[in-house]
Amino acid sequence: MTERQLHLNAFLMGVGHHEAAWRHPRTDPKALDDVAHFQNLAQIAERGTFDSVFLADGVQIWGDVRHTAAGRFEPLTLLTALSQVTDHIGLIATASTGFSEPYNLARLFSSLDHISGGRAGWNIVTTAQDRSAQNFNRETNTEHGERYQRADEFLDVVTALWDSWEDDALVVDQGSGVFADESKVHEIGHRGRFFSVRGPLNAVRSPQGHPLLVQAGSSEDGKAFAARWAEAVFTAQQTHEEAVAFYTDLKRRVAEFGRPADGVKVLPGIVPVLGGTEEEASALADELTSLIIPARAVRQLTELIGVDLTGHPLDSPLPELPPVTQVNGAKSRFELVRDLAVRERLTLRQLLGRLGGGRGHQVVAGTPEQIADHIELWFRTGAADGFNVMAPLLPSGLEEFVDQVVPLLRARGLFRTEYTGSSLRDHYGLPRPVSRYAAG
Repeated sequence: MTERQLHLNAFLMGVGHHEAAWRHPRTDPKALDDVAHFQNLAQIAERGTFDSVFLADGVQIWGDVRHTAAGRFEPLTLLTALSQVTDHIGLIATASTGFSEPYNLARLFSSLDHISGGRAGWNIVTTAQDRSAQNFNRETNTEHGERYQRADEFLDVVTALWDSWEDDALVVDQGSGVFADESKVHEIGHRGRFFSVRGPLNAVRSPQGHPLLVQAGSSEDGKAFAARWAEAVFTAQQTHEEAVAFYTDLKRRVAEFGRPADGVKVLPGIVPVLGGTEEEASALADELTSLIIPARAVRQLTELIGVDLTGHPLDSPLPELPPVTQVNGAKSRFELVRDLAVRERLTLRQLLGRLGGGRGHQVVAGTPEQIADHIELWFRTGAADGFNVMAPLLPSGLEEFVDQVVPLLRARGLFRTEYTGSSLRDHYGLPRPVSRYAAG
């Protein structure tokens, strides 16, 4: 085995990451509201010794309810159910710093970490859309930079709350009646621009100390935030050149914060469309593209980039887009879509097809060997520490990846054959943080 090991996360989204997955005969749309479906997915990923599974989340309806397969559990609740049918695999959920309070989220993730025996992770998002804000007493969202300023302070508070009970604070002496050493339980006394939080947390320190911190923004603000806080980064790049540039830049920023560069794992998204031959894989990709409903896809793209494309001719190039400085939504995804359309001179219809598989994440169609080659190339050439695997159809696409691609990665010495640790931090090779209040 090589010293550096690949990291794989299974991104679980409904019945597949392709936007038309629910229309394909290999999926069952009724599974969207069936906890057993998600438990089965987690068990498949654990059979493949994946580091973790991941559930995305938002605080709004996405897309067109007429054509979009809805039905999504709140992720922390669902991950608690998944924790009861798995033993090793990490459990990562998205939660927003924009529409939550630090105390509540600190408590929720601490609880998941306790219940799972140290397998919790938090994918930190700031939430870009105005429509989300309109579910929380606002007409528009706050400015992009301010969202990240709030997120910075949010993490200051949450990590202090996770530390507020020292590891040895519990005494539990039934004879004397002393349950905890109050000198080792700390009020954090935070007063800042966005939050005032007294503390301590009403939960003892969890098995990992801090659940794993994951981040997914690739804008300038997002990369600065990741360099300070993230321990894993879920990112989207379309080309190897872009991936190497992002990887190099982020690792440099991490080092400038005085953190070890290998303390942050970079995991681009990959949508593996598998076939027994290259022709079979291409045929499946084409079949899925044919199931896209253009009106629905246009609406989703409008929400994704914050530019209204309703009524724009499908067989024409994109209209002239505003500069990214005028975008208050997801800046990095706006730039990715713009650059893809310009670089490959795509019409709107072609762009919808390219985005249908993974909303900007790379779609790779091929044989298991070709998928393994792609992963190995990016891993060995400074483009990735691993991948966020986004199967186009679920469960079949994840099963095929585990049964056909993972054995190839293992045979090449890139990926574990068994779990060697019990916590999510163990899987990612990351230390357990020491409480800031601990003596010495």
